[in-house]
Amino acid sequence: MGRGGEAASSTVGAAAPEWDVIVVGAGVAGASLAYALGKEGRKVLLLERDMSEPIRIVGELLQPGGYLKLKELGLEWTVDGIDAQKVYGYAMYKDGGEAVVGYPLKGRGDDVAGRSFHNGRFVMRLREAAKSVETNDVRQATVKKLLAVDGSEWSEGKTIGGVAATIGDVDHAFMAPLTVVCDGYFSAFRKKLTPSATPVSPSTFVGILLDGDPNELLPRPGHGHVVLGDPSPVLFYPISSKEVRCLVDIPAHVKMPSVASGAMAEYVLTKIVPQVPEKLRAPLIRAVEGGQFKSMMNKTMPAQPKRTPGAVLIGDAFNMRHPLTGGGMTVAFSDVVTMKSMLSPLPTFKDTAAVRERMDAFYAHRTAPALTINTLANALYKVFCASGDSSMEEMRRACFEYLRLRGGFFF
Repeated sequence: MGRGGEAASSTVGAAAPEWDVIVVGAGVAGASLAYALGKEGRKVLLLERDMSEPIRIVGELLQPGGYLKLKELGLEWTVDGIDAQKVYGYAMYKDGGEAVVGYPLKGRGDDVAGRSFHNGRFVMRLREAAKSVETNDVRQATVKKLLAVDGSEWSEGKTIGGVAATIGDVDHAFMAPLTVVCDGYFSAFRKKLTPSATPVSPSTFVGILLDGDPNELLPRPGHGHVVLGDPSPVLFYPISSKEVRCLVDIPAHVKMPSVASGAMAEYVLTKIVPQVPEKLRAPLIRAVEGGQFKSMMNKTMPAQPKRTPGAVLIGDAFNMRHPLTGGGMTVAFSDVVTMKSMLSPLPTFKDTAAVRERMDAFYAHRTAPALTINTLANALYKVFCASGDSSMEEMRRACFEYLRLRGGFFF
């Protein structure tokens, strides 16, 4: 028998649940939740399939609202030491016109701004934070099954009491009164815990990396750049002091050009380059000619809470919105702050009824902030896409003109 109620094999009966909570997934939500709960003295087991640095083209922009939640968790230092760039607003472009929208940051402190960075570097800092808590145990493990309290494989109607996981070639059973599943975008357990959840893909982002100082490459340094192009938006933002990320959105109704055949390069060079600000055209052409493309299918999925005794979903496993506005990490950190707050009054998580009551409170409290960000992200994406519908085009133009008049927003 190992630490925290660990059985050496999944065929062995369940061990006494000495962990307070098992967190499945050490991404943005999971690592920060493990840190937050561990700092309260909870015994946390954090399990992650791959502890190497992730390579992603989304999750690279943390809005000021997300940074404020990060500060609330005591994790603001995780954006230091990764060459993160401060972002103060957006520059938007349509038909040769420009609208500059600043975040309303007055009176919030010099450190409060958006941050853009390599997602993987940020995730590794959050994992470092989780590991730094004495009561936490962070392990690389592949979680295979959810377990019932008696150690058998969980099925509908039972209370979840832990997980079965593989470390190397050895099977383990880890038990705890609460399991938080935050295994992200490709969640292996979403369908088990919320069978009705069905992610929808409105588009795909194609990522291109522009080499150079963002202060020299971007028309508006310190800002994210959004081109209201045809057929859909194109984004530019710094991710280090030497790189700018370009994300070309390919709507679901547009056939995805092949990278291997050269069609993707041709698409960007002939369709996208002429629409971006002139200052960005030469750097974008150089980057495209370098031939490095990474793609990520965008997904949206409304939160559909399903009460499962002993377990809860958070993060992208639970709720997703279009990444156009960069609101995903704000929702994640807001959810972590709320969950920590709801669970704090409980001396232990062994009282299933008490935990369920606190989780109901969590769902109630998260709804307003999450719904606002989700609705804005999905609605703006629809408005910012080109359309053959004259009324939609009028709405697109009106939205741009409103922002041009210094209309603003804050995530």
